[in-house]
Amino acid sequence: MAYQVKAAEVSKLRNSTGAGMMDCKKALVEAEGDFDKAIEILRKKGQKVAANRADRETTEGAVIATVNSDATKGVVVTLGCETDFVAKNEDFVELATRLAQKALDFKDKEEFLKSDMDGISVEDKLTEQTGVIGEKLDIKSFEVLEAPFVGSYIHNGNKIAALVGLSESFEGADEVAKNVSMQVAAMNPLALSEEKVDQQVIDKEIEIAKDQLRQEGKPEAMLDQISKGKLNKFFKDNTLIHQEYIMGEKQSVKDYVSSVKNGVEITDFVRVSL
Repeated sequence: MAYQVKAAEVSKLRNSTGAGMMDCKKALVEAEGDFDKAIEILRKKGQKVAANRADRETTEGAVIATVNSDATKGVVVTLGCETDFVAKNEDFVELATRLAQKALDFKDKEEFLKSDMDGISVEDKLTEQTGVIGEKLDIKSFEVLEAPFVGSYIHNGNKIAALVGLSESFEGADEVAKNVSMQVAAMNPLALSEEKVDQQVIDKEIEIAKDQLRQEGKPEAMLDQISKGKLNKFFKDNTLIHQEYIMGEKQSVKDYVSSVKNGVEITDFVRVSL
């Protein structure tokens, strides 16, 4: 005679693993009520599903940015999945958020994946949840930012997230950092400032500008001078501190920050998108 499963046992197993009610019931029946054995059965199911889906592409997911309690460190973690349907699921977003909050304790993705979560490693947790959800799950990005003050922003739908570091903490720093993080999410700057732009990118932009000028019939002697002007325009459009502040009136992001607290600078930023 099959083991008679109590509703309370199913609920307990579901809360512990996130597995569906029927999967929990079947696991408890197979384990004859042994809770730990039932968990192991569900994990083995997850391993089987994960092995079968190992070659799948995780092109969807949730990008979560979070900051520690004293706002000196932030992380952006992307939990990848296969479909947009799963990416929008509340349980999936909750799992991604839990992972991001846990990631605050680590600086390295590999160390994070090996750390404990609900009695198993994060890596095994992803395998377990692959069995629960039925899609391949993986950590697609793991970005860390530390500064005297760090703020964050997650764009609607969890498809883009950003972190911004400020050179000091002050009254209103949370709003400033969030606003600049929104700027980063919306305008996707290439670098913080012109000094941070890779020289190869600069050289390429100068060459593109010169080619355009030649096509316009400009004399060769004038190319260097005019291309410098075009390069300055490139920096204005593509470096965070020089971009026009999207929520202000004809002021740069740098000027916006200074207008709130004189002397404060943006130290760095992180932007992650699916």
